Amino acid sequence: MGSGQAAVQAADTLRRHGFTGGLALVGDEPWPPYQRPPLSKKYLAGGLERERLLIRPAAFFAEHSVTTHFGRRVTEIARRERHLRLDDGQVLPYDALLLATGSRPRRLLAPGSDLAGVHYLRTIADADRIRAESSAGRRVVIIGGGYIGLEVAATACERGMEVTVLEMAPRVMSRVTSPEVSGFYEAEHARHGVRIRCNESVRALHGDARTGRVRAVLTEEGNEYPADLVIVGVGVAPADELAKAAGLECENGVVTDVHCRTTDEAIYAAGDCASHLNRQYGRHLRLESVDNAFEQGTTVALNLLGATTVHDKVPWFWSDQFDLKLIIVGVGYGYDSIIVRGSPATRSFSVCYLRGGELVALDSVNTPKDQMAARKLIAVHARPNLDKLADPGVSLKDTV
Repeated sequence: MGSGQAAVQAADTLRRHGFTGGLALVGDEPWPPYQRPPLSKKYLAGGLERERLLIRPAAFFAEHSVTTHFGRRVTEIARRERHLRLDDGQVLPYDALLLATGSRPRRLLAPGSDLAGVHYLRTIADADRIRAESSAGRRVVIIGGGYIGLEVAATACERGMEVTVLEMAPRVMSRVTSPEVSGFYEAEHARHGVRIRCNESVRALHGDARTGRVRAVLTEEGNEYPADLVIVGVGVAPADELAKAAGLECENGVVTDVHCRTTDEAIYAAGDCASHLNRQYGRHLRLESVDNAFEQGTTVALNLLGATTVHDKVPWFWSDQFDLKLIIVGVGYGYDSIIVRGSPATRSFSVCYLRGGELVALDSVNTPKDQMAARKLIAVHARPNLDKLADPGVSLKDTV
C-alpha cells in the first residue's frame, strides 16, 4: 500500500534480488510514483517537467511485472484473510504486505480555512494549483515556518511575489534545528525581501464576499496580513488510519521493530507512516525524509527475501532555500550542547549537536565535507575533541 519512495524501492529491490512472485502496488493518486521534494522548489517554480519527477520511468512497472492500481484507495485490511479491499470492490490477496502510506498535511483549524485560494502542498495537483495562482506582484501569506513553508517562501520570492511567513513559535524550523540555524535563515529570507513574523498565531482567514476568495489573514495578536493566496504548512500526520482500523499498534505512526515489521508478522511499514525502533538513538522515531523511505524500503525487501536485515542507518534530511543547501545528519533529540564550526556570516558553516560529549547530529549549510564525515562519526557514537571540533580548519573526521 502506497506508491512513494519506500514502495518503489521495495519492489525494485525484490526484483533485482531475483524475486519472481507477484507484486502489486496500490496508490491513491493517478500518477506513477514521483518525488515530492521538488514540488516546493523546482517544480513549483516551473523549472522541472512532470515526467522528471517520476521515481522510475512509467514503463518500469510493466517491465518488472509489477501490477499497479493507481488512483485506487484501500478501504480495508483484512488481516485474518490476508487480503485488501479497494474502493472499486477489488480484493487483493497478500502473503506479505508493506504499508508505505506516507503522511498527509495537518489542516488549519481556523474560520475561513476553506476559502478559495487557501492551499496545502503535498501532491502534484496541489503544486499545479498553487503555480496557476502565482505570479509576480501577488501577495502570498505562508502559514508555518518549517521546511515546506520556507522552501515555498524562497520559490515565491524568486518568482517576484510579495511573501509573508507567519510562524506561531518564537523562531522558524524550531522543531528540527538550533536557534543559531533558525536565526541565520530568518536573516537570509529577510535579505531577499521575505517578511517573517514569529509568535503569530492565526485567528481567522477573511474572504471577499463577492468572489469567495481569501483576502487576508488575521492573527491572535491583532495583525492583519493581506493575501491573494495562502499556503498552509503546519506539519504532517502519519497516514495510519487503515493500520489502526486493522488493529495494528500505532503511536505517532505504525509501530515497527528494527526489521520494519509491525505487530503482525506478515505486515511491514516504511517511510513517513512508520514509527521504527531506532537502535542508533534507542527509541522509536518517525522520520519524514526520502533517504529514510529509501533505506526502509530496501530493508523490508531484504527481510522478505529471508536475509535478516536491521534498519540502523543514520538518518539525514535536506532543504534547499535560495542558493543555500541545508543538510541535517542525525537527530538532535536531547542534545545538551552545540558547537558552531565556521561563521554564519560566510554562508558556509556547520552546527554540531552533542549529548554527554557524543556527536548525535550535525546541521551543515553549504559544507558538504562536514555532513559526509558526520554520517560516519555519528554511526559509531564518536566523542570528538571539542577544541578541534570548534576549529573549521581541522577536518571533521580528524576531530576524534
